[in-house]
Amino acid sequence: MEGATRVRVYLPATTTVLRTLVDEGRLPGPHTAFAVTDVLRQHYAVSDAGADTEELEYAALLAAARASLRLLDNDPLAPRRRAVIAADVPDAAVTSLDEPHIEAGAVRVAADIDRKDVASVHVDGSDAEEDVRAAVNVVLEADLGSDDAQFVVDQAEGHELAWYATQEVGPLLDLL
Repeated sequence: MEGATRVRVYLPATTTVLRTLVDEGRLPGPHTAFAVTDVLRQHYAVSDAGADTEELEYAALLAAARASLRLLDNDPLAPRRRAVIAADVPDAAVTSLDEPHIEAGAVRVAADIDRKDVASVHVDGSDAEEDVRAAVNVVLEADLGSDDAQFVVDQAEGHELAWYATQEVGPLLDLL
């Protein structure tokens, strides 16, 4: 549909997911992702009244990076690096998951994610692997409120994700 409104979503991933995207050209939906939603805006309005769209997009990216830790827990063969896919999808395919027990900014994407929809990919560098490995082992405990586990997760989250253009993802994966 020409001129259809699109929304940027941040899809948690692993390098296995990235390989599927590169090899098959798409990731079949539906997907749980993160985006700038009304719930995310409200969440940050409480702690930072001046949060602008760029800051809110960064918050959505970080939420996806944390969700990537949970995916890594289920993907033991993937390198211990968080990965996030930033994609622009039709607005009509996105539904906010605004339930109290779900993280602010969580959305459901009903559509497939095609390679042409991907704006960028964000992946940890090799220097993060040890911290990410430790965080993967305790992320569920952190989710349940353990301060000790949260400290370990914070160590992993202290690493900045590197930005990659879509054409760089295949060569990046070949190096891992």
